Amino acid sequence: MISSSKLKAVDFYRKIPRDLTEASLSGAGLSIIAALSMVFLFGMELNDYMTVNTSTAVVVDRSPDGEFLRIDFNISFPSLSCEFASVDVSDILGTNRLNITKTIRKFSIDPNLKPTGSEYHPGPIPTVSKHGDDFEEESGDGSVLITTASFDQYAHQYAILAVNFYAPWCYWSNRLRPAWERTAKIIRERYDPEVDGRILMGKVDCTEQINLCRRHHIQGYPSIRIFRKGSDVREDHGHHEHESYYGERDTDSLVAAMETLVASIPKVFRELALEDKSEAQNDSVKRPAPSTSGCRVEGFVRVKKVPGNLIISARSGAHSFDASLMNVSHVISHFSFGKKLSLRMHSEMKRLTPLLGGSHDRLADKSYIISHDDNKANVTIEHYLQLVKTEIVTRKSSKELKLFEEYEYTAHSSLVHSLDIPVSKFHFEPSPMQVLVTEIPKSFSHFITNLCAITGGVFTVAGILDSILHNTMRIVKKVELGKQF
Repeated sequence: MISSSKLKAVDFYRKIPRDLTEASLSGAGLSIIAALSMVFLFGMELNDYMTVNTSTAVVVDRSPDGEFLRIDFNISFPSLSCEFASVDVSDILGTNRLNITKTIRKFSIDPNLKPTGSEYHPGPIPTVSKHGDDFEEESGDGSVLITTASFDQYAHQYAILAVNFYAPWCYWSNRLRPAWERTAKIIRERYDPEVDGRILMGKVDCTEQINLCRRHHIQGYPSIRIFRKGSDVREDHGHHEHESYYGERDTDSLVAAMETLVASIPKVFRELALEDKSEAQNDSVKRPAPSTSGCRVEGFVRVKKVPGNLIISARSGAHSFDASLMNVSHVISHFSFGKKLSLRMHSEMKRLTPLLGGSHDRLADKSYIISHDDNKANVTIEHYLQLVKTEIVTRKSSKELKLFEEYEYTAHSSLVHSLDIPVSKFHFEPSPMQVLVTEIPKSFSHFITNLCAITGGVFTVAGILDSILHNTMRIVKKVELGKQF
């Protein structure tokens, strides 16, 4: 058994009796300075421990092959109707997707960019396979030619007014014309407008009645509109709510559609004009027509991580457009790449990289408005976007853990005169390189070691200084007393 005397022999911290120690003012001053120095150095070390250390490197994009890139956007077009607004995607590998609707939402907007109602056309418009009759037969005019001056009169006189808005130069309008006139003759024979008064079929030449077509937001030809008297009239300069017809365009299909419309209206329609009898109609070929000429397009698309284009324009396989009247001016509320980050992830990103995040939505709140005059007709608005991926990772237990990633981009925009239909084009080009930001965590044991070093170092240095100062003062006193040593 080891005795207590032997244990005392290994004591590193031997005590000096208090009677053998001597206090001094210089020692007290050094002690205060040493204590303050310890507190200051401790605060500096704690701040350094809490500060995030990162390393930044530029490496080849580490995304796996076949990974898709998400593009989120919210864009308002004051002069593009939701009826024909189409979102298309193409890329350098040959991908070409037209009129994407699954992840896209469209809302009619007023000139102040405010939505005028619920979502417009949540589903795709039915495809028209019959654009007219297969046989050619001369047919006189069976429909009534409507002008701006006579439109309101006809709209208030008949329970149903079916109007073909056309352009003489349009191929599809010319395909429809014979079938429309034959249908108008058949309907006129079955339901004499002067006697029955329930339906009238008319036509409007949009090259002559420009204001009337603009009033009803006609952008594609031919456009068949169905106006109803009574419940569809709004207190807005006599404007009528109306439907668009998207069904087949041969005579038999048109006659069947008109018969369905008439069947919902009793002969004595004047007494029942305010009753809604349209529930039994086939909604697959008739949908509400746009109440305004503007459209807000929002949603997202997934594209391959190669150079490509996102194009928003007027598109239809059964209509023609006058390029000189098309205006793709737009206001961008949001346009970003990659996954959306939550608020918590945004704050974490700012903590790690304060300079990151300033260019992930560079086009936000920017307007590209074109005045529709002779010098600005047929104008395509192009945006050239170059994007770079930034990936933030952390190292824990010698393993690399991915925190999140973000895409930032530069944007350059220009106006281009085109002979084709004007479009709004976003050309994106992902960089083959990426920025890799690695968070370097600090060891807690290293922090404790530094604290001990600070405490011991300051205490030792203060002791050395106190010893030098004390011995110096003793020598000075001996010299003054004339003593030799």
